[in-house]
Amino acid sequence: MGGHDSPPIRFWGYVIIFEKPLKTAGRAELERFSRQAQKLARVPGEVSILITGDRTMRSLNRRFRRKNKTTDVLSFPRPEGGDIAISAPLARKNAARYGHALREEMKVLILHGLLHLSGHDHETDRGQMAALELRLRSRLKLPGSLIERSAPKKNARAGRNR
Repeated sequence: MGGHDSPPIRFWGYVIIFEKPLKTAGRAELERFSRQAQKLARVPGEVSILITGDRTMRSLNRRFRRKNKTTDVLSFPRPEGGDIAISAPLARKNAARYGHALREEMKVLILHGLLHLSGHDHETDRGQMAALELRLRSRLKLPGSLIERSAPKKNARAGRNR
C-alpha cells in the first residue's frame, strides 16, 4: 500500500449522475462516501458514477461484456480513475432482499465498483478482492458484500453448489 518509494496518489474528484432518482439515498451522503471509499480503495484520479435504469445497464453489459442481461454494477477503468454504472432498480430490489436501506446498498455497489477500478477482479483472483472488500466493508460499516452474496453456497447434505 505504498512505501517511501511510491509516488503519492492524487485524488481529483468524483461526479455522481442520477439518471434515476433515489429518494432515500441523497447525493451529498453518497458523494462523501465515494470520496472516502475512493481513498481507501486507492483509486487515483476522477471517478464518475452513473445511477441509471435496467435498460441502460443491460445495454452497457451487452456492449462491453457481451452479456445480454442487466447487472447491478459495472466498472470502466481509465489510467487515472474510471467510471461506475449502477442499476437503481436492482439496488432497490437487493436492499429489500438483504434487509438494509437503499443508501447502504448503493455504498456496497460503489465500493465494489471502486475495487474493480483499482485493478481487482474477483472472477480471476484467488480471493484477494473478497478479502479486501470484507476489510473495507467492515471499516466503512457496510452490510454484506457483492462477492459474498454471489458466491455459490455449499449444500450441507450433498456437498455441492446450488
